[in-house]
Amino acid sequence: MSREVYWHLPGFCYFFYLNQVIINLMKEHPKCFVEGYRVGSVYGTFPGAIWNGGRAVFGVTAKQDMEKIIATYNRAGVPVRFTWTNSMLEEKHVYDTYCNLIMDVANNGKNQVLVNRDVLENYLRERYPDFKYISSTTKRIKDLEGLLKELEKDYFMAVLDYDLNHDETVLKALEPCAERVEILVDEICFPNCPKRVAHYRDESLMQLTYSKGTTFDCPNRKTMPSFKECMKRPGFISKEMLPSYIERGFVNFKLVGRGLPIEMVKESYLYYLVKDEEREFIKTKLEQALAKLPGGIGRR
Repeated sequence: MSREVYWHLPGFCYFFYLNQVIINLMKEHPKCFVEGYRVGSVYGTFPGAIWNGGRAVFGVTAKQDMEKIIATYNRAGVPVRFTWTNSMLEEKHVYDTYCNLIMDVANNGKNQVLVNRDVLENYLRERYPDFKYISSTTKRIKDLEGLLKELEKDYFMAVLDYDLNHDETVLKALEPCAERVEILVDEICFPNCPKRVAHYRDESLMQLTYSKGTTFDCPNRKTMPSFKECMKRPGFISKEMLPSYIERGFVNFKLVGRGLPIEMVKESYLYYLVKDEEREFIKTKLEQALAKLPGGIGRR
């Protein structure tokens, strides 16, 4: 494969150790991984940040730990991407001390931000112009005209809505700007889910009000998510399908994982990134490396 392909991995904090191990294995055993594949970014949040959206994450992270985590990724040449996609934010929330501290710590010209609300995006662009800004899939833009308008804006990239993953009309129209389109290949949500936007709001409200465990009626909450089930979703893009996307210029792919079991995330990494014949070898190396690491954030 001649061109480089970038994978955007979940849980830069929650799956910190897992991500470090996979990044290191890609450097130590490059021939075991698909040629040209790179880690393009690691996305997520530090626990307790009210700007966070998509999945509520509770807790708190000390400044020293923020510095360590961000520096570890950046030294490996991997940007940290913050999911500042809380859909319930108002102007008063942009001055939050903790969230601004996170941005200050990461303000080195190497990191990125996912956005979906003008009130926060405008504030961030003015105060933190050295970040790369990315249009989030949480906007649920599902019409071609809206997508093309989004890509005309000053975004580093825009994440495609998963329901459009196999829409030939949309993909064809996006080819001229394909390198700026990120595709979520393994979404666990049901196709054309009518509750998705409401679910984003529910998670956002939980994050904003520190209210854990609301009773949002979602089928995915009633069963344990698995990669096997994910592969049955219509929006799923298999490893066999990927070359056809890459040939058309799509080179940014995102893996789900925030709020999901670590075993499912590991399975997706092994499935997409590792050559078939090397999967057992890398799986063993991965498990051995994780077994040597301390517990806590990144091992759950």
